[in-house]
Amino acid sequence: MSQWSQVQQLEIKFLEQVDQFYDDNFPMEIRHLLAQWIESQDWEAASNNEAMATILLQNLLIQVDEQLDRVSQEKNLLLIHNLKRIRKLLQGKYHGNPMHIAVIISNCLREERRILAAASMPVQGPLEKSLQNSVVSERQRNVEHKVSAIKNSAQMTDQDVKYLEDLQEEFDFRYKTIQSLEQSDKNSALIKQEMLALQAMLNTLDYKRKEVLSKIGRVIHEIDTLMSNMLTEELLDWKRRQQIACIGGPLHGGLDQLQNCFTLLAESLFQVRRQLEKLDELLTRLTYDGDPIPLQRPQLLEKVNFLLYNLFRNSFVVERQPCMPTHPQRPMVLKTLIQFTVKLRLLIKLPELNYQIRVKATIDNKCNFFHSNRRFVLCGTHVKAMNMDESANGSLSVEFRHLQPKEMKSSAGSKGNEGSHMVTEELHSISFETQVCLYGLTINLETSSLPVVMISNVSQLPNAWASIIWYNLSTNDPQNLSFFNNPPAATLSQLLEVLSWQFSSYVGRGLNSEQLNMLAEKLMVSYNDYQLSWAKFCKEHLPGKSFTFWVWLEAILDLIKKHILPLWIDGYVMGFVSKEKERILLKDKTPGTFLLRFSESNLGGITFTWVDQLENGDVTFHSVEPYNKGRLSALPFADILRDYKVIMADNVPENPLKYLYPDIPKDKAFGKHYSSQPNEVSKPSDGGGKGYVPSVFIPVSKILNDSTDPHSPSDLLPMSPSVYAVLREHLSPTVIETAVCCKLFHS
Repeated sequence: MSQWSQVQQLEIKFLEQVDQFYDDNFPMEIRHLLAQWIESQDWEAASNNEAMATILLQNLLIQVDEQLDRVSQEKNLLLIHNLKRIRKLLQGKYHGNPMHIAVIISNCLREERRILAAASMPVQGPLEKSLQNSVVSERQRNVEHKVSAIKNSAQMTDQDVKYLEDLQEEFDFRYKTIQSLEQSDKNSALIKQEMLALQAMLNTLDYKRKEVLSKIGRVIHEIDTLMSNMLTEELLDWKRRQQIACIGGPLHGGLDQLQNCFTLLAESLFQVRRQLEKLDELLTRLTYDGDPIPLQRPQLLEKVNFLLYNLFRNSFVVERQPCMPTHPQRPMVLKTLIQFTVKLRLLIKLPELNYQIRVKATIDNKCNFFHSNRRFVLCGTHVKAMNMDESANGSLSVEFRHLQPKEMKSSAGSKGNEGSHMVTEELHSISFETQVCLYGLTINLETSSLPVVMISNVSQLPNAWASIIWYNLSTNDPQNLSFFNNPPAATLSQLLEVLSWQFSSYVGRGLNSEQLNMLAEKLMVSYNDYQLSWAKFCKEHLPGKSFTFWVWLEAILDLIKKHILPLWIDGYVMGFVSKEKERILLKDKTPGTFLLRFSESNLGGITFTWVDQLENGDVTFHSVEPYNKGRLSALPFADILRDYKVIMADNVPENPLKYLYPDIPKDKAFGKHYSSQPNEVSKPSDGGGKGYVPSVFIPVSKILNDSTDPHSPSDLLPMSPSVYAVLREHLSPTVIETAVCCKLFHS
């Protein structure tokens, strides 16, 4: 079943979540019509490869054209109209930046997988629940409403200033007219009446000046209150959502809404600033005793400038955290001399700033981890101008695509003295600085990425990623570089939720409650809000094993990704189940029922266990020696399940695997994943290509009646069915056993 088909079967509350991230950037109509094709493309790789993204965009447009031809024949006028509009939209929006649509589609597919995983959970995880708080949503709406009201108030004050300007011009004209008269004329009754009228007009001017200053003061106060409270909280919430998204959690939207709020507030503040400048002009032409402008304007202008400084400083954010294109699902882990990308945005989008702001990137070497001597510099283009042309949504942003961290040589020889764990617990950050010059203001801006881990060898990647997970799970402090000097414990329920995200984001299917319970047991704690230490997660070996819990789990993720991904996505790999639990599940099932589980003793291994019944009616279980990535590279796992044979004493080899737990016929579950149809038994004279008999790998096991282990090193034998049949005719069972049997764990 395709991922999109699974999405369509979700409950309405989950479908509403899906609806939120499909818009004109990637219309749902295209997702629906091209579901199979979209899911078969590697959008993740294309999001960091411009050439690949260009080809995928071209192919996407071709697919849309083919759909247009189809619906044209069906004379579906509405769909024809929509597809033409969508094709024009996609062509115009992404022609100059094809990687952006690859990012969007990759994010949509990932979010679908996360929602599917969440739907399979008995309850919503604590982290995700906190991110979807109704109070937060209400605050977002309030912020947008207040920003709109402030903008309207500033515009209304513009009209008041204009009225004040017109009133003062009329006063100036009438006053100068009287002043130009001869002294004898000034004593007339008419002129005295005009002087009284001018005095009344001056009183009105004074009242209006005070009124305008009061309105300006109220607008400034409203902006100050909004920035100090709700807007600051909104920005902090967005940054927290970004942290969670970086470790596999829900996608973090809302930056466009924040940009709209920041931009409207900046425009309102600059509008107020112009109003104060206009009042200063009016002051130079007319002042009087008790004039409110010289008394109030300086303080108001100082407050406006202060708010603008703060607004700009908060608006400079890292939109996409540092990430190596080679490992798009492991952000914030950077390898020396390997390029990484990072994107920044200024949330105040003003046309005057396009290409006017140059951003400089550096590495912050103020590492506080046990007095580390490691120091780094950035190679590549580390100064670029922000612009509105590179982003599909027209945001004022800059993306660094060719930065490389390089480790500086140290006389202390730190490389040789630091262990792998010390290196992967050492945090750095990428810092960015720029300067904004606008309307007489000069504002210095600085921001930093979330903490990153620098590695020099790809073997350090798993532990480095564990550090990134633990940091962003445990704290919302964006710059605690000394975090691992004394890492706090994590709540088990939150950790298990994040572990499920690793599977949903990396291999397309999250973990259900039974699988998470097994992981909790593996950590030797129960599934509730108990605390788990960093050492228990990533540094201490599992009991009786030579590896840690995280290394074991990471090896399983790698195994799924490279060798059994379709089976995992279909939900046919139970995976996380203990030996004791699997026997409980299988004991009452039909003989030949089997399940697939990950090895607890072998890194990156998968095995299958089936139930059998002896002649006396007793139930017995058999578990084959785990298959690792080396053996799975030689033969697809689905083919192993199809062709697997067991020799029982002198019996003919037969496949004992009949039903996938609980009762799914094996071929129904795995048939679509077989690489080819099983070969028919043929005689050597039938011949294959160039006179050879076709050969295939057949996994064969020998079940012993005693505890003696067979001596064969492998259960994969390159032998065709026809050759095996001939050998049966001419060789004794003992000779065949020596050639074909492999270890099988017998219980």
